[in-house]
Amino acid sequence: MQKDTKRNFALDVLRVLACYMVIQVHTGEFYYIGPIGDVIKGENAFWVDLYNSVCRSAVPLFVMLTGYFLLPVKDEPAQFFRKRFTRVVIPFIFWCIAYSFYQFFRGQVDFTTACTNILKIPVNFGTQVGHLWYVYMLMGLYLFAPIISPWLKTASRKSIELYLGIWAFTLCVPYIHLLFPDILGECFWNGTPMLYYFSGLLGYMVLAYYLRTYASERKSWNLPVGIALLVVGYFITWYGFHERLSTAEYVPQLEITWGYETINVAMVATGIFLLIKNIRIKSPDSSCGKLVTDISIKSYGIYLIHIMLLNLFYDLLNNLSDSAMIKIPVIALCTFVTSYLMIKALSYLPKSKYIIG
Repeated sequence: MQKDTKRNFALDVLRVLACYMVIQVHTGEFYYIGPIGDVIKGENAFWVDLYNSVCRSAVPLFVMLTGYFLLPVKDEPAQFFRKRFTRVVIPFIFWCIAYSFYQFFRGQVDFTTACTNILKIPVNFGTQVGHLWYVYMLMGLYLFAPIISPWLKTASRKSIELYLGIWAFTLCVPYIHLLFPDILGECFWNGTPMLYYFSGLLGYMVLAYYLRTYASERKSWNLPVGIALLVVGYFITWYGFHERLSTAEYVPQLEITWGYETINVAMVATGIFLLIKNIRIKSPDSSCGKLVTDISIKSYGIYLIHIMLLNLFYDLLNNLSDSAMIKIPVIALCTFVTSYLMIKALSYLPKSKYIIG
């Protein structure tokens, strides 16, 4: 990835924070997800909920950052896709292959299965390493970015607000489904009900574009609104997990309020975005400023590699304490720091952009 001499420090901070939060979410999974996707109940799950309800906003924050910098697309589609997909797809394929053989060397799969998983990459991520789903989603957003850009260039503020309002309603649908399993034309033969085209993570990209266009400068309302959204959104996210913990048998039943496409997680993400977007640093060339920028630049590589190191630190540190209260932040922080150092080392290799992005 090329370094930008005019970087937005606040958004670098936001990207670093989101990168760490993803790692903490995955660390917490050891302490409430069983081997068959069943729920492990107990004190550790309480700490997972307390710590990681705020961290569920990490993926939405990444998507918002993508929209903030990307929309509207100015390049011709061919040039845009060439730049984006080269930077994203080639490292992704490298790490899919790496994870296939990583699982083989850990004894999780045999050699034939490892090779078969590599061949499956065009169909879906070729290994059962869950975090790789994100790259397929990101590529889908890239595909749609040039399509939505002409509308954004000409759309009025009210038109964008109308879209965001309908999108916000779709974020409530997971809760409406608790009362009405099928709404607005949903049925087994119709995969595109009434508001289908307004739903999904694309809304976070449009939201970020809206905030950049109409609320990029520091506003007096940023702080109180940001805090209110963060606190209320966090409470809903935490409370839903907490209430379902005693009755849910499997993870999908437990994580209803943890979904990226829920109104509460969107509130948390928007709140954090508003609170951080206007952070300034007096000296971007200071050691702290350079470190934040460097971690931000290498965040994609950190994301790709971190599961390998997370498993290592879990094996090393899980017996550190009986309580996830201590283990989650310690393991997550060790994984985050070591992932950065590994990607930093790889960045010195020739053609490293094809490995770390």
